[in-house]
Amino acid sequence: MFTLSALPFVSGALEPHISARTLEFHHGKHHQAYLDNLNKLVTGTEWEAKSLEEIIRATVDRSEQAAIFNNAAQVYNHNFFWLSLRPAATASAPSGALLAALEASFGSLEAFYEEFKKVAVSQFGSGWAWLVKEGETLKIIKTANADTPLARGLKPLLTVDVWEHAYYLDYQNRRADFIEAVIKNLWNWEFAQSNF
Repeated sequence: MFTLSALPFVSGALEPHISARTLEFHHGKHHQAYLDNLNKLVTGTEWEAKSLEEIIRATVDRSEQAAIFNNAAQVYNHNFFWLSLRPAATASAPSGALLAALEASFGSLEAFYEEFKKVAVSQFGSGWAWLVKEGETLKIIKTANADTPLARGLKPLLTVDVWEHAYYLDYQNRRADFIEAVIKNLWNWEFAQSNF
């Protein structure tokens, strides 16, 4: 049985950029619901003893396993999102080899931020925006609904959840403002560096 991972920060730690109320719903209700659904779907099946990563890789693009994939991927994506964040007071900046790779791939750190925001805002409907590594190259991608770079052979480094439940209580229809707040104030570059 999968269990809900605790947030790596206290619920009010991301304010004013993400409220404790949003985290209460996003983590405690939405993330929990995906986890509960996944547990119901895998109990008594071949998937019950597998890791999230194994389930995702084995069920991607298999229509008969779509419900299992969607819930497993959403649990994985949310786990990754929480680890991609840290309180603004302890925020870090990219450095070393990761900064050099960002500058080589996008021209500058500021150009990277602008491109990431553009890609994230352009995700039609629900989904995710990601900084990923493919070989030695850094890329910005977007994935719809529950899709995840893990299922596509890419190595995720950081993500932003652009489903409405991630921002609507705080930002209403201002997705771009939410994305800007996260990438400029809350991203956990030490986590990205550890994955790099």
